[in-house]
Amino acid sequence: MSTPLTLHSEHDAEGRLVVRAIGEVDASNVTELAKALAHGLNNGAPLTVDLSAVEYLDSAGINALVPHAESLRIIANPILMRVLRISGLEDLTTISPAPPSRS
Repeated sequence: MSTPLTLHSEHDAEGRLVVRAIGEVDASNVTELAKALAHGLNNGAPLTVDLSAVEYLDSAGINALVPHAESLRIIANPILMRVLRISGLEDLTTISPAPPSRS
């Protein structure tokens, strides 16, 4: 059974492509993320990956991001910052913690 993951592609205010992920990224659904990254990077422009609504990211998710790290800018849920740092991904690309959500 696949873990819930929703992906949306949109353009930010500067016209740059952003892939937004909502849910959890693990081995059961990482193929969806990998396809979204490949599609988003198809034009050669840098890609923003918004993980601010991702509450879990396992090694499969890290492995999907690493090959494209030089072309990515990642916005991460603060709870993911430790795993992104420990994995070494933080040394390969720009990772910013998402601002706290306002309820």
